[in-house]
Amino acid sequence: MNLHDVPTQFGILCLTEDDDAITGLSWGASGRADDTALLRDAAEQLRAYDAGTLERFDLPLRVAGSDLQQKVCAAMSAIPYGFTRTYGEIARDVGASAQAVGQACGGNPIPVIIPCHRVMGAKGLTGFSGAGGVETKVALLRHEGAGGFLI
Repeated sequence: MNLHDVPTQFGILCLTEDDDAITGLSWGASGRADDTALLRDAAEQLRAYDAGTLERFDLPLRVAGSDLQQKVCAAMSAIPYGFTRTYGEIARDVGASAQAVGQACGGNPIPVIIPCHRVMGAKGLTGFSGAGGVETKVALLRHEGAGGFLI
């Protein structure tokens, strides 16, 4: 497993690579800067996203977890930059309850790259499992121009 820290306006993000795929992103410094081609590419894409010049990540990802976890992560990955969907909309797509989708969103191992911050409750803003909680979710949505409903 290789780790690489990337400072962003949303905090220090730690990328995890395993067997030529990104398998995790977490908040906080690991203190490591492992140097692989994939981690360099992923760090560059995160910096471009942070700068507002990248709207869609193009990285090999591997999501550990159940079939539902993988389906929900695929559905979140399909949400375009600057847009949101609800737990209920994704639930209909994957054939699960909105609550199960919410749990899968909370278990997303690669936030930001797999944009769980773009998933909302039926009545609006909900929690976020990344560092800073809902405030980080709001910052990510505003960064993408999807936070107009928050003002």
